[in-house]
Amino acid sequence: MASPSSRPDSEDDPTTVITAPATPRLANVLIPLAIGELVAVVLGAFGWLHKPAGIELGLVIFSGTLVAKVWLATGGFVLALGQLFSALVMFGKVPRITAPAWIGTAHRWLGRLAFLLVVPVAVHCLYSVGFQTFDTRTVIHSIVGCFFFGAFTVKMLVLPRSDLPGWVLPLVGGLVFTGLAVLWLTSSLWFFTTVGVRF
Repeated sequence: MASPSSRPDSEDDPTTVITAPATPRLANVLIPLAIGELVAVVLGAFGWLHKPAGIELGLVIFSGTLVAKVWLATGGFVLALGQLFSALVMFGKVPRITAPAWIGTAHRWLGRLAFLLVVPVAVHCLYSVGFQTFDTRTVIHSIVGCFFFGAFTVKMLVLPRSDLPGWVLPLVGGLVFTGLAVLWLTSSLWFFTTVGVRF
């Protein structure tokens, strides 16, 4: 018989309180967010302080730099639309469509290709044009351009983590897509509706 001072093991003790797993620490979300904000601010500061170089984007299949940027951005936006649709399928948000086994791979490659198309546009905007404030459209475009790459940085930092709330990745992904959509609306769509469709 056990002495009054002895205690049973915790797994045998019916009074043992089983605690729930610890909730994700706030720092797990705040650190990627802070890094993304830093990226956005640094890009904005560089675009504002850097003297525009005026270098052309030499893609011989297009008639000029602006036209090349318009079509590269359009290609990136179309691929991003495909990535948005594939994400909705993966999360079961598209009725009567069961996610195929390859949808995750397609989602990732759509995102990679979209990013590859918009990077030359962003580099040219920052280095050759800079942060522009000609009118409301260019101000919005410049601000959202910095925001987009900041949000993209956050997405890349939270993507491999499994210790974050389930809403974090869809929210950040939605912000990245929204940023790209606004960039396309204030550049490519503006060009198509103001100047016309050119190649």
